[in-house]
Amino acid sequence: MPGQDMKKHENYMQMALSCAAKAGESGEVPVGAVLVLEGANLVIEAQNSVIAGSDPSAHAEMNAMRAAAARTGNYRLAGAVLYSTIEPCLMCMGAAVHARIGTVVYGAPDPKWGGAGSLYHFGHDGRLNHSVEVIGGVLEDACKKMMQDFFRPKRKKPQA
Repeated sequence: MPGQDMKKHENYMQMALSCAAKAGESGEVPVGAVLVLEGANLVIEAQNSVIAGSDPSAHAEMNAMRAAAARTGNYRLAGAVLYSTIEPCLMCMGAAVHARIGTVVYGAPDPKWGGAGSLYHFGHDGRLNHSVEVIGGVLEDACKKMMQDFFRPKRKKPQA
């Protein structure tokens, strides 16, 4: 039932928003992710840790996929649903395709880096050997606000 799916998506996106808030509190860009693999009864929560780990690949989505693969003992996460507060970038969508993620659900679009529809459509590129269902706009306003609130003070110019 579509209404039940949306409620489920919103619940998991709320979890991702909590992860994003933790990332922001620690100085990381506030992006959170949740990976759900129902067949394995697995729910993984992750956040950005690029700065803390000195690792340019430590995006929330990558951290969630790494943890899920480690827990299942398999790099293939077929049928998993990956939730992210912000549209995944090219790297994260590429990893989602390689991992055989079934669905990516994101909150706010990312017109500068988005790999799930805004800039590129990795999930729907017929040249690749796997396609990923993409659902965008889940709790979009809350996800967008978190990013804006994080970057607003950083963008203010000092007054002369």
